[in-house]
Amino acid sequence: MPVVDVVNLEGKKVGQVELADAVFGAEINRHLLHEASRWYLNSLRSGTAKTKEKSEVSGAGRKLWRQKGTGRARVGSIRSPLWRHGGTVHGPKPRSYEYALPKKMVLGALRSALSAKLAEEKLTVVDAWSLDTHKTKTLRTALDKLNALNTALLVAYGENRNLELASRNMQGVKLAATNVLQPYDVLRHDRLLVSKDAVARLSHTLDPERQPIEAPHVETIAPAPAPKKEAAPKAAAKPAAKKTAAAKKPAAKKGKE
Repeated sequence: MPVVDVVNLEGKKVGQVELADAVFGAEINRHLLHEASRWYLNSLRSGTAKTKEKSEVSGAGRKLWRQKGTGRARVGSIRSPLWRHGGTVHGPKPRSYEYALPKKMVLGALRSALSAKLAEEKLTVVDAWSLDTHKTKTLRTALDKLNALNTALLVAYGENRNLELASRNMQGVKLAATNVLQPYDVLRHDRLLVSKDAVARLSHTLDPERQPIEAPHVETIAPAPAPKKEAAPKAAAKPAAKKTAAAKKPAAKKGKE
């Protein structure tokens, strides 16, 4: 396993960390890097190019002159694509340039990109991105001490509000989380600065031999015990109402007057 020094924001060595061979020492596959970069750049394209068709340009719909007898070419509309200011035929329309790329190819390209940065000695492991303020000047001073003079990619794990505010207005500096790290960003920036927690997270998620977490089978889960029903108290028996004698007598029929 390659061993890399861990430095603080002052540029001083505070320890060492072992990097996983399967993630930071993998074989560099240029074909995967090309495919992953092409896939990522296509997903960023807006695809908003649009031209107007014959039915969308302005102009009257009447026929300019009669079909025969004028000696001129027949024409039906001023909005014809053959005319100036007419519609465009087979022009671009709004579309999406995204396409699916297998997840294994993306992960393999990310391993190749991280291994390339380590082989070029352009990977720095930072102890923690502990900034006392969100000022850009503080982060710029720290990056200068970490030899990040050109473009730099900062990788952090977890939420860090000061780092986010301090880096978003710096030209050539980009902040990325471990779960959205792209091979194109790793190759595009000259320096890669990764926190110690982010290194551990990447080593775990990018390990090709990592065993997936298996959920227990439904039949092996013991059913929850049924709640016991308490017997409801018996209500006191009500005495039967005595029927009156008048209620027992049938109603008298009214005679005819």
